[in-house]
Amino acid sequence: MGRKVKSIDGLMKHLRDTHHININGSSQKQKLRNIGYYHGYKGYRYFKSPQNKLAYTDFNQILAVNEFDMSLKAMFYPKIMLIETALKNYTLEVILSEVKTDSFNDVFTKVLTHYKSFPHGSDKYKNALKKRLDLRNKIYSTLSRDYKNKLVIQHFYHQDKNVPIWAIFEVLTLGEFGNFISCLEQPTRKLISQSLGINQSFDTNSTLPGSIIYTLKDLRNAVAHNDVIFDTRFNTSSINSTLCSALSNDGQISAINFKTITDYVILICFILKQLNISKKDIISMINMFIDITETLRNKVPFSMYSKIIYTDTSTKLSLLKNYIKA
Repeated sequence: MGRKVKSIDGLMKHLRDTHHININGSSQKQKLRNIGYYHGYKGYRYFKSPQNKLAYTDFNQILAVNEFDMSLKAMFYPKIMLIETALKNYTLEVILSEVKTDSFNDVFTKVLTHYKSFPHGSDKYKNALKKRLDLRNKIYSTLSRDYKNKLVIQHFYHQDKNVPIWAIFEVLTLGEFGNFISCLEQPTRKLISQSLGINQSFDTNSTLPGSIIYTLKDLRNAVAHNDVIFDTRFNTSSINSTLCSALSNDGQISAINFKTITDYVILICFILKQLNISKKDIISMINMFIDITETLRNKVPFSMYSKIIYTDTSTKLSLLKNYIKA
């Protein structure tokens, strides 16, 4: 049998009696309804892991962390969408130049050949080849899935034509796009890396474009699905240490490890700079992040704030501004 369900009043009493959080009145009851006990309190009651609980004493502190998280998502979303579109377009430009056709079959045969860089029959060869075959299957299943809803896909099927690579890019998720990049032969990946202005001394194997995409993927998905992001719990994969080193070198910013949301701000600003987005717009984003963190600081105890926003944040952002302005 399931557990007995508490009413909204019961949940408020539970917060008071069990968690020692002050919550009273119709206004706070409505706000608890709006953020939800399970999404709101349950989702924001800890930092990174359930064992690392935030010491809330008042419901307004929970609201402040919730609002902080929502503001971060509102700040990130348009930038991530811009970057996702741009990275696909930069890649498409290189692919079309190399293959000389927009046929996916030709792209698959000519440049999605990273598996050939390993000894024939080795485990790495087999794993890379399987990843390539899985990518092709995923693309075909995606086209089948999106046939009814995507006019661009319908257009080609109704003309009895193969869907071109540029149309495939329109329906690829960011994770699938990352897999596409990782399946490309090294010379083609190198051209993409160069076109993005990535420091080549840190990208000798041309893996950083893929690493950037994989690093952004988890943040993008968390933002799109309204998951908690303020403590980077969304990060499901290991971060490429070379990416951290490249960012630290170019921006002269130490201790980049993506354990804080600040480092994702740094990465996004770095990419925007490589995409030639105006310095004014990038600085505006940095200032928005500063304003969002200051709002949080004014609404929660400093002991809680310093657990969420690390002490080196101000230094990192100052150095980031210098890098963007340079």
